[in-house]
Amino acid sequence: MYHAVRSVSTENEKLWESSTQALTSSTNLCIHTSLRELTTLGIKNAENLAIPSVRNDAAFLFTVVGTTGFLGVLTSQLPGDWGFFLPYLIGSISLIVLAVGSVSPGLLQAAIGGFASFFPDYQERIARHEAAHFLVAYLLGLPILGYSLDIGKEHVNLIDEKLEKLIYSGQLDAKELDRLAVIAMAGLAAEGLTYDKVVGQSADLFTLQRFINRSKPQLSKDQQQNLTRWAVLFSGSLLKNNKALHEALISAMSKKATVVECIEAIETAG
Repeated sequence: MYHAVRSVSTENEKLWESSTQALTSSTNLCIHTSLRELTTLGIKNAENLAIPSVRNDAAFLFTVVGTTGFLGVLTSQLPGDWGFFLPYLIGSISLIVLAVGSVSPGLLQAAIGGFASFFPDYQERIARHEAAHFLVAYLLGLPILGYSLDIGKEHVNLIDEKLEKLIYSGQLDAKELDRLAVIAMAGLAAEGLTYDKVVGQSADLFTLQRFINRSKPQLSKDQQQNLTRWAVLFSGSLLKNNKALHEALISAMSKKATVVECIEAIETAG
């Protein structure tokens, strides 16, 4: 799989090599990236990109509370003890949900993720988000091991032994951090270019923070913020300049194509 992923066409090798060269020359410019530049690029509501979306959480909790409340009122009309105990039993469901969320947040998030799949834009949004990570990683020369669009398991797996060693040892230098930052922010950028609100930024920002924490030298808070903005700008620019490739990849991934088939879709579209 590793060799298959690395077997890109000469044309696409030049494409990601030129992207890497641009990335290297842009490293010192990240401190100058402004929200206006993101807006000019086409990112919607750029000032809210780093604010975690509560759309899925709010909709899930509203549905749970609303449904249990409605059922509680209905069951209260039952005769005898049923009309007394059932409303309390149903009402306790909301408390159980909150308790599960505090004890096992991951379990609650999985439930919320499953509920989110009922939103009309869910599947397309997930495919667009993950395809952005895939495409930008490909353009910047990082081989892709696999991906998933399954609920609660959305991800793109990369494989690079050198980078893995640097990450685990906490020795990422500025150049590699910049490259990983651009890939990490690609999904967020893809959503920002298409939708008024980004809902999948939490995992991306967490991933970027993980990379930042394993880099040398350590960045200040201001430098981290500026790196984040610059990475969104750079990845967004790559996606806009390679829109046909992105759309072709979205289509392939939505059909659950293999990694090799996805790369073939990129190369054919290019």
